[in-house]
Amino acid sequence: MTQTPDPDLHPQFYDGIAGKRLLAWIIDVIIIVGFCLLLVPFTAFTALFFFPFLVLVVGFAYRVATLTSGSATWGMRLMAMELRDRRDQPFDFITALLHTIGYSLSMTVTIIQVVSAVLICTTARRQSLTDMALGTAPVNRRLSR
Repeated sequence: MTQTPDPDLHPQFYDGIAGKRLLAWIIDVIIIVGFCLLLVPFTAFTALFFFPFLVLVVGFAYRVATLTSGSATWGMRLMAMELRDRRDQPFDFITALLHTIGYSLSMTVTIIQVVSAVLICTTARRQSLTDMALGTAPVNRRLSR
């Protein structure tokens, strides 16, 4: 059982989360592609031949690092949201790694991504398939700790 805020008792934690997740994802993609474009000259421009792979690797490292350091990617932070584990705690390294692996797998299989998008829009806690598997949930950032 999860200890994240109950959406019936505390709906303010989940207000607008579906839209915020989409906007955060767009911001994160822009940041990741920007990092990759900065790296290209350091590879004597050979990274252009494997740019999609570079985006995957940089994106994976970016997500794990930002989720570990603040339980949110930079896009999520700009949207004033964060991810919490099943104990309603910020992500540790293992949870961030598992969440990123789940996210990466869902991005490679279209049907899983579609199911995740539907779940984000329809579940009370706005959880993706990865969130449901790990017991994690996205919430609006708390004003005080």
